[in-house]
Amino acid sequence: MSARRPIIVGAVATTVAAVAALYAKSRHHEPLPTVPYVDLPRYAGKWYEIARLPASFEKDCTSVTAQYTIRPDGDVTVVNTCHKHTPTGKVKKAAGLATVADPTTNAKLKVQFFWPFKGDYWILALDADYRYALVGEPSRENLWLLSRTPQLPVVVQNELVQRGQELGFPVEKLIFTQQAPPAF
Repeated sequence: MSARRPIIVGAVATTVAAVAALYAKSRHHEPLPTVPYVDLPRYAGKWYEIARLPASFEKDCTSVTAQYTIRPDGDVTVVNTCHKHTPTGKVKKAAGLATVADPTTNAKLKVQFFWPFKGDYWILALDADYRYALVGEPSRENLWLLSRTPQLPVVVQNELVQRGQELGFPVEKLIFTQQAPPAF
């Protein structure tokens, strides 16, 4: 019986290695390209979330906005506001700090809402007039379609979704945010 043991152990080890290799390959992505350059003062201001991939920190959120403010030191203050789709309709705010991770392009930021954790915030597509953007991160687990207005033309929305798909994001899981119409 002991003569068979090395064969079984070897077979198990080979199977485990093969499964691990397949898993690693399935999680592998091509490098994630960003836009060539972001003028952070132009990017600053209020953005409306048009769509997002599911994330626990945005569970039950509707009417989601993000406000970016450039600080004197060049970092960016981030305030995310989420109106909860609950009977009480609570408003949840999260304040964080974004630092430029790639000063050549300003398209890669590190955002920190809770010390010591930082997340990647990469600008993947940006309108020439800074009216809409596609933001994600290298693992492809987070993706946001953002707009300066609560609604985005369907053609533009579809283009951003298509770009996300081309970049390897699971766009079939996108949640489209129900923004409240603007008050006049």
